[in-house]
Amino acid sequence: MPPTHPAYLALAATGELEARAAAAVRSLASCEVCPRNCRIDRLADEVKVCATGRHARVSSHFPHFGEEDCLRGEHGSGTIFFAFCNLKCVFCQNHDTSQAGAGREVTAEGLAAMMLELQALGCHNVNLVTPEHVVPEVLEALVVAVRGGLRLPLVYNTSGYDSLGSLRLLDGVVDVYMPDFKLWSPAAAARYLKAKDYPEVARAALREMHRQVGALVLDEAGLGRRGVLVRHLVMPGLLEESAAIFRFLAELSPDTYVNVMDQYRPEYRASAYPEIDRRPTAAEMERAYALARAAGLHRFDVRDGRPRLRRRFAYLG
Repeated sequence: MPPTHPAYLALAATGELEARAAAAVRSLASCEVCPRNCRIDRLADEVKVCATGRHARVSSHFPHFGEEDCLRGEHGSGTIFFAFCNLKCVFCQNHDTSQAGAGREVTAEGLAAMMLELQALGCHNVNLVTPEHVVPEVLEALVVAVRGGLRLPLVYNTSGYDSLGSLRLLDGVVDVYMPDFKLWSPAAAARYLKAKDYPEVARAALREMHRQVGALVLDEAGLGRRGVLVRHLVMPGLLEESAAIFRFLAELSPDTYVNVMDQYRPEYRASAYPEIDRRPTAAEMERAYALARAAGLHRFDVRDGRPRLRRRFAYLG
């Protein structure tokens, strides 16, 4: 049975949530929040790869109806989009936010107020988008939000480029992990993400996420309450990357929920990389689904790329 209360309430009741938040904020003095390990003093507002100092920057927050069905439900997923990112994907579709940093800086109290506003609007969860570099700020705000009455499940919506240290701080805090797994080979990751170690980091991160919460569990209404849901964006000409990722996910658990995504389109700087300067073909998408099934996976969120149609969970096999 899925849990009836978000995981973090138990930690808040013992004081552990507040203790973790305080320790996480202190760690900003020599930042190793993400795998970049910049070791700068973010408490003094020093910035480096993620361009984020003491406080998180938020580009927007609202009930999102474009997420997976098990997150958006009838009333939407309460998304908080953080500005900046610790990756430099050359094809990023949200580069105005992830690279240019569109948004505003918020304190812990301001971020907590956003969480509580989303709850008041009836959202099914708080969905933290691109939070890899602001885990201390999230924990700090969560303490304030719980005191204010927050009771929604927490979704950690990440690129997969997460440090194990940050993920361990989130153990017992996050209800649903929703990581991307973008690319498998170091060469492809170096070329397109500007992070050669991305595949190794993502594999370790997914193992830790799965250790904490296991495969995705849905409640009677079909809403995700606890577990891991993985997104994989199929890229043109890179099906060998997809195949390797699917095999890894099946080894992690054949019950892993996977969103095989066809939303790739050449954006941002993709035109400088001719081999990915196009959309994946229908044949490539069909092949991607076949590769996922062949790997042993059987739980899929089918995305047809046509917003006018309601996307439903389907079991392919």
